[in-house]
Amino acid sequence: MQFDRMIAEMRRLALRAGDEIMKIYGAEDFDVRAKSDASPVTEADEAADALISAGLRAAFPDIALVTEEQAATHGQSLSTFLIVDPLDGTKEFVQRRGDFTVNIAYVENGVPRLGVVYAPAKRRLFYTTAQGGSVEEKGPFGEEPGELTPIGVNSTPDNRALMVVASKSHRDAATDDYIARYGVRDMTSAGSSLKFCLVATGEADLYPRLGRTMEWDTAAGDAVLRGAGGEVVRFDDHAPLTYGKPGFENPFFIAFAPGVLLVKD
Repeated sequence: MQFDRMIAEMRRLALRAGDEIMKIYGAEDFDVRAKSDASPVTEADEAADALISAGLRAAFPDIALVTEEQAATHGQSLSTFLIVDPLDGTKEFVQRRGDFTVNIAYVENGVPRLGVVYAPAKRRLFYTTAQGGSVEEKGPFGEEPGELTPIGVNSTPDNRALMVVASKSHRDAATDDYIARYGVRDMTSAGSSLKFCLVATGEADLYPRLGRTMEWDTAAGDAVLRGAGGEVVRFDDHAPLTYGKPGFENPFFIAFAPGVLLVKD
């Protein structure tokens, strides 16, 4: 697999999808509907999905594709595949909070190998490199990559004073109870896969998720975090989080800088 070509195409499609999303985000009004699981979907989700899925299928016709907005792709049994959440953080989008992202990832043998996370309203773009690291690209974003900054987790987190990031829309008592078991310096909240990226850049040390997520929610951010030296493990047994699970549903998980001493449940 030509990883350079793949990451370049994923970057290009994420930026184009971001442009389409921002056109709708900037409109005076847009339609919001409820899906079968009661989660919201907008025309921005659908426009971004159509653009990304068409682009990936044209560029990589031999690789299976899983995308949130196409239920027909959810019944596959796969270990190597492309996976897309065209607009992660739809609630943030609807409430115009800006914490939404475009997520595109390549999973190889159950491991998120490549990922792009683009937050168009915040103008932040993160992605893995073909060589196995992760970078943040500085805007403005053009056809060719601009200034790239290698990113890495906080290599020496102070376990007496951790920086914790938690979900903005899905915070609950169980998460707060778990976080309370650590020495916490401060907390921040973020929507969508940006939480992974904050750990990847060292802006946070720990991101626990004690709630339902799907693999398209996490794969791209997980890839970026792993490329930055971080880890993502299951909440129950601290085994590495894997991909290609039945129905593409995740267990509870913890994303963290390796120096963080995880507490046992």
